[in-house]
Amino acid sequence: MPEGKQLPVLQPGRNPGQPPIFQRVGIVGLGLIGGSIALAARQTWPAGLVIGVDRKDVLERAMILHAIDVAADDPIVLAEADLVILAAPIQQNLELLRELEDNVSGAAVVTDTGSTKRQMVEAAKSLPDRLTFFGGHPLGGAARGGIEHARPDLFAGRPWLFTPSPGHDVQTLDKLMSFVSGLGAIPRSVSPEEHDRLLAFISHLPQLTVSALMHVVGQAAGSEGLSLSGRGLQDTTRLASSPADIWKEVSATNADELGAALDALIAVLGELRAGLETGQSIEAVFASANSWREVLAATKT
Repeated sequence: MPEGKQLPVLQPGRNPGQPPIFQRVGIVGLGLIGGSIALAARQTWPAGLVIGVDRKDVLERAMILHAIDVAADDPIVLAEADLVILAAPIQQNLELLRELEDNVSGAAVVTDTGSTKRQMVEAAKSLPDRLTFFGGHPLGGAARGGIEHARPDLFAGRPWLFTPSPGHDVQTLDKLMSFVSGLGAIPRSVSPEEHDRLLAFISHLPQLTVSALMHVVGQAAGSEGLSLSGRGLQDTTRLASSPADIWKEVSATNADELGAALDALIAVLGELRAGLETGQSIEAVFASANSWREVLAATKT
C-alpha cells in the first residue's frame, strides 16, 4: 500500500445483538445501494463485521456515517469474508468478479446488486467451487446516488431478486435470502433471462423514456417555459436526475431486451401520432393505461 495511507481502519466495538447470518460481510462499492446495505447490516447484526472497499474519500465518508467496521481501498481485505457483495457499477463488478479468486482465501457466498443479470451469471461460472455465486438485484433505489443518500431502510418492503443457476445450492440460497430479509427486503427468485426481460420494461424503459421526455420538453420550453409547468411534469420526470454512466452500462448489458421494449413504446407513440385528429388511439391507450395503473397501485398497498 502506498506510503501515507491509513487504511484499513477498524471502527470501535459495538454492543452485540442477534447472531449475524454472515459473520464477515464484504461490500465492494459504497454508493447508494452498497452504503445502504452496510448501514442496514450493521444496524441488524451489530456483532457482525462489515468490510467496505472503495476509494479512500468514499470510505472516509462511510466511516463517518458508521456504515462499515473495516475500510480499505484494496480488495485483499476481503480475504476472510464469508459473504461478498459486489455493489459497484456493472462493468466494474464483472472485473471484480475475475479478481475474487485471488482476494478471497476461503469459502464464501458471492452476490451482486446489478440491474442486469445474464452477463454476470455467465461470468460467474469461472469462479472456483469454493465461491458460490447468486446473481442479485435489490429493487430499491432513489433518484440520486452516492453514500450521502444511503439509508438503512432503503430496502424495507422492496423486492430483492435472485437469479440462481440450475442445480444451485438451495440451502445457501435460503441463507442469502434470510440475510436480505433481515435488511427488510422481500426475496424472490427468477431466471436471469426473465429478470432481464422484465426489468427492461419495469425499470430500464421508464428511465430512458423519462430522460428523453425531459430532454425534449426542456429543449422546447427553456427555463422560462419550465417555470410555468405544473406539479405533474416534476413528478413525471423525477428519474431524469439519474446519472448517465450507470445507465449506459445497463443499456449495453441488456441491449436486446431494452431494444424490444423501446420498439414497443415507439410503436404506441406512432399510433398516438397517427390518430391525433380522430382521438381513437388516445382513447384506447388511455383506457389501457388507466386499467394497468390501477393494477400497479394495488400492488403498492
